[in-house]
Amino acid sequence: MKKIISLLLLAGITSCHTLDLNPLSEASTGTFYSNQTELELAVNDLYRLAFWGNDNELFSDNEWHRGQLTNAVIGGTMNADDAAVQTYWLNSYKAIARANTFLANKERAAAATPANIMLRLEAEMRLIRAYQYARLITHFGDVPLLTEPVALEESYGIARTGRDEILKFVFEELDFAAANLPLTYGASETKRLTRGGAWAIKARTALYTGKWEVARDAAKAVIESGTYGLHTSYSQLFLKAGETSREMIISIPRDEKQQVFNGAGFVQDNISRNAGGFGAQLPTRDMIDAYECTDGKPIDESALYDPRAPFKNRDPRLTATIVEFNTQWLGYNYTPHPDSLTVFSLKENRKVPNKDTRAVAAFASFTGLLWKKGIDQTWPDRLVEDNDAIIIRYAEILLTYAEAKVELGEVDESVLSAINQVRARAYGVAADQVKAYPVVTTTNAAALRQLLRRERRVEFPREGLRYMDLIRWKLAEKALSRPVVGLPDPAAQNRAKWPFPGVTPLDDDGIADYSGFGTDVKALSQRNFDKTRQYLWPVPAVERRVNPNITQNAGY
Repeated sequence: MKKIISLLLLAGITSCHTLDLNPLSEASTGTFYSNQTELELAVNDLYRLAFWGNDNELFSDNEWHRGQLTNAVIGGTMNADDAAVQTYWLNSYKAIARANTFLANKERAAAATPANIMLRLEAEMRLIRAYQYARLITHFGDVPLLTEPVALEESYGIARTGRDEILKFVFEELDFAAANLPLTYGASETKRLTRGGAWAIKARTALYTGKWEVARDAAKAVIESGTYGLHTSYSQLFLKAGETSREMIISIPRDEKQQVFNGAGFVQDNISRNAGGFGAQLPTRDMIDAYECTDGKPIDESALYDPRAPFKNRDPRLTATIVEFNTQWLGYNYTPHPDSLTVFSLKENRKVPNKDTRAVAAFASFTGLLWKKGIDQTWPDRLVEDNDAIIIRYAEILLTYAEAKVELGEVDESVLSAINQVRARAYGVAADQVKAYPVVTTTNAAALRQLLRRERRVEFPREGLRYMDLIRWKLAEKALSRPVVGLPDPAAQNRAKWPFPGVTPLDDDGIADYSGFGTDVKALSQRNFDKTRQYLWPVPAVERRVNPNITQNAGY
């Protein structure tokens, strides 16, 4: 049999990565792909989060980790040997290699597989491959385009293909997938890739690359399919109740039997210290300040905002996303106030030492904030995160459609309808109940652009979309070059200015400025984003050591 080797395997040969050199979907014996079962096994193997996850929220201004302090993105230290860069590249090309091998060998099973099943599996594989290339070009720019297995002797001549050529390929592959995948499956296979999934990936990719007409049309196809709708409850959408919601377009199932994606450490990082956690992975002050008041105005424009009661009169998504002070959370009253040395425990039916204030526990939340979105009340007891991983949901499609139309100068009623559906759901009402939520009525493109950017931020925290939004809007150099701020140390806390010393100024891009608060806020970490190079990631150095024909991005 002719020996084949993929780009990612070349990386593995010269590095310390441990790769599965003979994975299920790349069998080298020449006997695999001989029947329907083996084809399905090969496709199913790529329904894993390693091949699907959105970007790390810690790459943005929404989240900060007390233990990690920084990372290569927000620290400005990204280089060609960065582990996150290598893993991203490696996983993408691993999926591409497996898809290419499947497509090159699938006809072995033609006699033993119904034609409609064969076509559907091919469409799934081509969608997965297109998705990998979409991820690669939005992060690295030009990358090698491989559409079939590569022989070892040919691999050393591989070069990067232009992003636009790859983008054309991606759109064509997604069109093929959309034409050959069903809109829905039976109840037993609700999580498989669908026609709507192909359109959704196309819409996102087009939005990220500024192809407004393509984004508009793909998003419109999803909307007009009638297959999807917004879940009635924003907060419940991210728990078990939301896993079968019509809002989910692509999500990756996870359950407690699967060796648990993030493990006990992740759970403890995200829950309160009173509940047995570490209170380490935290919403930033920037995040809480991004939410509008109930009059539809940002906090520095609204008369309803009170920095002493920052959760009051705010968009309901705030209290669905961040734990409100003086509310019950995971069995305890949550208050990080330095004078709240004890709190009431529902579990013990008595007052206990308050480990969620740094006056008692030195490592309690440094921002005073904790995540609520997606955190199940059973996490402290099980130390298991088994919520399905959301990749794309319908709310993103509505806002993608609206943004594309605004950028095309096509502001009309459909734009306002798309935005208002998302905003109304946040308030738990129908979009036509215009007195029950801050309905959007403006048709001014500049105002809508500003509003849509704020809307995306408060609708999608912790879903891995903020980083690419900052990149494509060219705001990373501003948002990721400011300090992460938190509460002053307990002894330095001015009780009269609890929890926040004043109204945070926000610029036209919604970026907060804390420089005027002096010692009433504490700089926890300094972000540094190098605008001369970081809008693209570096090609992993290990790839270029194997094949010098693969050029490097500028600045690396």
